[in-house]
Amino acid sequence: MSDKPLMPLATAVWLIENTSLSFEQIADFCVLHPLQVKGIADGDVAAGVRGINPVTNNQLTREELDKAQADPDFRMKMSRAKTIVAEKPRKGPRYTPVSKRQNRPDAILWLVRNHPEVSDAQISKLLGTTKSTIQSVRDRSHWNSQNITPQDPVGLGLCSQTDLDNLVRKASAKRAKLHPTMDPGPTLRPASETLAPKEEPEEEREKPIDLNKVFANLGGGKAEQAHDDEEDDFRPRR
Repeated sequence: MSDKPLMPLATAVWLIENTSLSFEQIADFCVLHPLQVKGIADGDVAAGVRGINPVTNNQLTREELDKAQADPDFRMKMSRAKTIVAEKPRKGPRYTPVSKRQNRPDAILWLVRNHPEVSDAQISKLLGTTKSTIQSVRDRSHWNSQNITPQDPVGLGLCSQTDLDNLVRKASAKRAKLHPTMDPGPTLRPASETLAPKEEPEEEREKPIDLNKVFANLGGGKAEQAHDDEEDDFRPRR
């Protein structure tokens, strides 16, 4: 729960009109500046705002209010809910901001190519789009098909990495259940294998060079060449 009222200005209006609290006490409770509270009292700020009673809204207890009115140095605290109501799970397609809706075809194409196990209904729920749009991206009949490029929906800000991982996990489990003999397809090799240095076969390893043999071969070659030259000198010339 927040440490300030839901509508601080309206709450401050009610406290000014119905209590004897100081400007500093009201400013502290409503998380406002004392000059703002003074402006509200003078009618320069929040003119026309209707006051809201924080006691009836369960944001302040009557005991706290009475203590504050009796002691100018007392600072009121927000009431805490006795029970916490769990948030209801979201139903229906996800809401996508207008500024990001143009990126949904790119995310659809990315999912279609990289996760074929994910159904159109799951993509629709994840990205907040329609099945007809997904189908048009699949068969390249979308009006903007020439400009659609596959992009990760997480990077586009259309969903969280947790939501995407959960979706892929569920889709993979469902496919494995329906088709237990189906090959799950290629998977990424672990980094320990891809980053480890590759060992060459024993016969392909580079053998050390014997320098003595190299120089011996070079010397032999020169001697043979010199012997041939000498024989040429004694041959009769025609």
